[in-house]
Amino acid sequence: MTTTTSHDRYLTQDGFRELVLLAGAAGSRLLIDRREADCGDARVLAHLAADEPDANADRVCREYLADPSRGARRLRRRDFSASPEGRRELLARGTFRPAVLTDAGGRRYTLRVSGKPAELRWHRETRGRGGTLRCLSARDVIGALESYEPVCALTRAAVARYRSDRGVSVAALSLELRRIESSPIVLNRRLREAVLDAVSARGVSFSAIAMACGRVKHDRRGNDSGETSWLARRVGLLPCGPGARPNPWVHTDTLALIARDGLGIAPREVELP
Repeated sequence: MTTTTSHDRYLTQDGFRELVLLAGAAGSRLLIDRREADCGDARVLAHLAADEPDANADRVCREYLADPSRGARRLRRRDFSASPEGRRELLARGTFRPAVLTDAGGRRYTLRVSGKPAELRWHRETRGRGGTLRCLSARDVIGALESYEPVCALTRAAVARYRSDRGVSVAALSLELRRIESSPIVLNRRLREAVLDAVSARGVSFSAIAMACGRVKHDRRGNDSGETSWLARRVGLLPCGPGARPNPWVHTDTLALIARDGLGIAPREVELP
């Protein structure tokens, strides 16, 4: 892991953190947020392809520092050997074929050119004859399908196909891919399946899993039980509020907590690729 460029630093309650570029696979670079003192608690902000200028990292840094939440997923060892986004796009160049994806409720999603200036974006068809199209982000489509593929594969291929086309913009799609790659908020489908399997196959209760995660409630008689509603919301079995749908997303820290402490398994076993 070799630092190639230092981009910025900022002060937190735990001391200074720095934003740096580290060498990745095939000439790519990983833009990382980490503690300056010991290089610990590293977070991935972006994975830049070999042919991308450092100016792109500067833009990502400005966006990141302007966001008070500064959310980014933890750096993984495999990030340094993973194919960069740009290399995946090169492999997909010339192979883009428009496709219609369908979720479990029968809703249809497709990449279409719309707006002025024209840009390629994901759209969902409304139900019924003569239904209209609604523009969505790639993340919205992934959440609806509860799967990263083939949404990411189609989006990468589309970006590669139209990157040099001045008549169609793919800037928004490209940015959406980068945010999906670096986000600490991930799909909870496999975690939900693991929780349901533990309940049905091993006889573990929702209450016991929640208590193992430190989510405990007390009744008037002093009896303890687990916050089952907290667990059900985090794994996408209950909505977070009235009128809402169950959330298909969970923070990686929460995923790791439920997997490791609640289920006794490694977090990687419930992470979707």
